[in-house]
Amino acid sequence: MSVDVVEEFERHRSRLFGLAYRMLGSAEEAEDVVQDAFLRWRKASTVESPWAWLAKVTANLCVNRLTSARARRESYVGVWLPEPVLTEGGALGPLDSAEQREFVSLAFLVLLETLNPVERAVFVLREAFGYSHREVAEVIDASEANSRQLYTRARRRLAQAGAGAGRRVDRAAPRHLVESFLAAAEHGDLPGLEKVLADDVTVWVDGGGRVGTARRPVSGLSRVARYLVGALNLAGPRVSLSPAEVNGVLGLLARAGEELIGVLVPETSDGRISGIRIIANPDKLRLSHSGALSGSERVT
Repeated sequence: MSVDVVEEFERHRSRLFGLAYRMLGSAEEAEDVVQDAFLRWRKASTVESPWAWLAKVTANLCVNRLTSARARRESYVGVWLPEPVLTEGGALGPLDSAEQREFVSLAFLVLLETLNPVERAVFVLREAFGYSHREVAEVIDASEANSRQLYTRARRRLAQAGAGAGRRVDRAAPRHLVESFLAAAEHGDLPGLEKVLADDVTVWVDGGGRVGTARRPVSGLSRVARYLVGALNLAGPRVSLSPAEVNGVLGLLARAGEELIGVLVPETSDGRISGIRIIANPDKLRLSHSGALSGSERVT
């Protein structure tokens, strides 16, 4: 295998990871797909357009994985959330606009679960990578008209799923609000938490059956405030929270000493925190490659 072949692939690796992660919602599986794409790449004969070839291979590998992933997630213990990714280093590509950030948010990745694998591929290629319908059609081996139909259906399903979940226009929490939340949470300050939480706030916690967390969403101002304080007290006095950019927005990393035990990502509506997604499943917190989180990695 020539050095040029490896170097050419490495030029596209980060972008391929971004594509696979948006498709799968799993950093670990995205890395596996990128590695599979590399194995196919090094066996390929002359390729006129490396990115187009690699993107097609990666997208189709993701479609195949999503088919089996859907069955696994249906039997998942408790709430399923995507694996969080630290994005300050550009792990998911440029996130310069609000729209780019929304498309990698945990909330939106959860909504993408309502699409079938091919619809998800079409939507991600169109919205996140700016593919034309002709280019999308080449990736999924379909007609341009079919690409348009799949895209329209995907947008309609996402709109219906969002409305069905009572989804507001959730925005990234501004730093001052996250800092107020952090101070109140660390001190077990219930009145302080209630000042920054919306009346209809909801918390989703992904423990994967591995740790003792709520297996259903917790909703309501008082219930959420008590749950958060109780969870932090249960975790012990050595727990600390620190800010970090997670999936394009400001989140919090929870550590017990040096060990990462959770990631909290707040969302706001009308100036208060209206939702918090918490990933506590250790399997989703132990990765360190391509921006995925590591239990031993210090990010402050």
